Amino acid sequence: MHGDAAGIRLVVGLGNPGPEYERTRHNIGFAVLDRLADEAKIEWQRKQSWGVFWAKAGETLLVKPMTYMNRSGGPLGAVAQFYKIAPEEFLAVFDDMALELGRLRIRVGGSAGGHNGMESIITTFGTEKISRLRVGIGGAPGAGATDYVLGRFFAEEQPIVETTIQRAAGAVKWAIDKGVVSAMNTFNKNSEA
Repeated sequence: MHGDAAGIRLVVGLGNPGPEYERTRHNIGFAVLDRLADEAKIEWQRKQSWGVFWAKAGETLLVKPMTYMNRSGGPLGAVAQFYKIAPEEFLAVFDDMALELGRLRIRVGGSAGGHNGMESIITTFGTEKISRLRVGIGGAPGAGATDYVLGRFFAEEQPIVETTIQRAAGAVKWAIDKGVVSAMNTFNKNSEA
């Protein structure tokens, strides 16, 4: 399957719950999954006992953990256990300050790179072999990284944010349909795919 160990059966978007975090930089993973659900015309369902919102897009589960970012692994573990989905069949979508706004980076595995949500997932499953799509949100001006990632995008960034969410949704669909390696080769370039 295009060099992938397994197909993608579950896409998890990382973010924080609650209206105060909506449309913040840290919640771009949620925004990408919301775009996928909108395009597929599917409704989110809440599963309180798992601590997630989830939706089924064809054969693929879309999951948004409703714990805070640093506890994302627990809810994901509940879903994966119920549906018998291995970590190699996940694609995690989350923000990355190390990438300029608009850049996408897809990898088959690797460390959490300082991202608390990814760290929680790696710890829960005991493996770094989890595919991920990192969405560039740009670096924090000055030292206030926490305030920056929990803040909203600036007005002048909105057009590129919109384009980035659309491209990231396209990258997820590509990874599901054609494999993560093919998606890497297509979307990791500087130019828009």
